[in-house]
Amino acid sequence: MQRLALFDLDNTLVNLGEAFRVWTAGFVEEHGLEPGAVDWLLALDQAGYPHREVFFGKVREHFALSESVEELWSRYRKRMPSLVRCRSEVREGLERLRAAGWKVAIVTNGTADNQLGKIQRTGLAEAVDAYALSGLEGIRKPDAGLFEIAAKRCGMSLADGGWMIGDHLVADIGGGRAAGLRTVWVDRGTWPDQEHRADHVVTDVLQAMEILHSGR
Repeated sequence: MQRLALFDLDNTLVNLGEAFRVWTAGFVEEHGLEPGAVDWLLALDQAGYPHREVFFGKVREHFALSESVEELWSRYRKRMPSLVRCRSEVREGLERLRAAGWKVAIVTNGTADNQLGKIQRTGLAEAVDAYALSGLEGIRKPDAGLFEIAAKRCGMSLADGGWMIGDHLVADIGGGRAAGLRTVWVDRGTWPDQEHRADHVVTDVLQAMEILHSGR
């Protein structure tokens, strides 16, 4: 019997936080901003402005930049895929799941060029059976529709059950549960004092993969 495992991308399979810090340092240097700008940008990101159109609107205003919001956002999307990294053991873990009979897919929110670039450049495109990107499908997690698209591309249905693994309590855990999936929350420490209803909590996606293998 085939089993389904859906994985989030950013800060689950790839380390977006690390890539964002590298991008921030480069952005500050490129625009000749004061050293304190790095901390300001990181704080803005952590304050809950991950949607980059909103983020860059605030950045443009704060630093009085001449580029438009779309120009800033577009350059970010082109740059970020070359900065994200996926550990070789993560790719190997996905391949091990597939070898054990699992169908594996990525379900991610974000613009198509940015997210697809990350999946392709990190080698994840070859390590999974399918992927569903909100920027291509016009549906965002936690909408169950995006999970269903990924399942169908694996030749399965959400009615067959499965797992959702991710770091976002609303999009991944809440969305996964609403879609009828069991869930593993990758706790990155960015949701302090928040209640969760995940079936398991881990600090690394490799631990989640071991849970799937164990059949817990």
